Amino acid sequence: MKNFIDIHSHILPGVDDGADSFEVSMQMLRYAAADGITGIICTPHNKPDRRHVPFSKLVSGVEKLREMMAEEAVSMELHIGSELYYRSGIMEEMRNDMARTMAGSQYVLVEFNPLADYEYLRNGIYTFLMGGYHPILAHAERYGNIITRKRGIEDLIDMGCCIQVNAGSITGSAGAGTKRFVRRLLKQRQVHFIATDAHDMKKRLPNLSNCADFVSKKYGEDYCRELFYDNPLYVIRNEEIALY
Repeated sequence: MKNFIDIHSHILPGVDDGADSFEVSMQMLRYAAADGITGIICTPHNKPDRRHVPFSKLVSGVEKLREMMAEEAVSMELHIGSELYYRSGIMEEMRNDMARTMAGSQYVLVEFNPLADYEYLRNGIYTFLMGGYHPILAHAERYGNIITRKRGIEDLIDMGCCIQVNAGSITGSAGAGTKRFVRRLLKQRQVHFIATDAHDMKKRLPNLSNCADFVSKKYGEDYCRELFYDNPLYVIRNEEIALY
């Protein structure tokens, strides 16, 4: 399989700790295209300790990247989203367009403090569900109070939460313990998206093909396609994803 959609990427330049210039963004886009990625949802951080980036700036950044890609004949579909750091008042920010959904859909990519109490995390997911959104928990493998809870992931999925993990966590770049955890989730079909969480061209590259090859061989081509293409496409189309 060589047709992937990446739903978690910090490829937009100058808006967070991801790409720091359009030149770096283009390097990442060239690399991603060569890797088989055909679509990216740009998800800059949206955190309370960072100055709010106007949506107009995100739009202009994507438009400039599209122009640069056209000049170099780099083929890639770009969409605008955000990685929302959960905090008090986030629903009001959503209503005031200070926080964005994924590609204009009802899906939201949500992150928490890695040390967040499980009940706090669960209540945050519930807040988005009650607001009419479809939450996607970003890099679920980072939350210690989920990993150590017997039914932590299952309970969130039962609520209606989608689970995203990073490709590098599956291939081992986040350590052996994390690798075991995410592979167990995959075996139990408790992952809905695998994404790059790409930030640069040094340590956090936009690479999915190595992980996809492993997932396809270990867990089957059908599940692989769901994780890397079908479910991301459902997000872009604002269609419902089967959680089980």
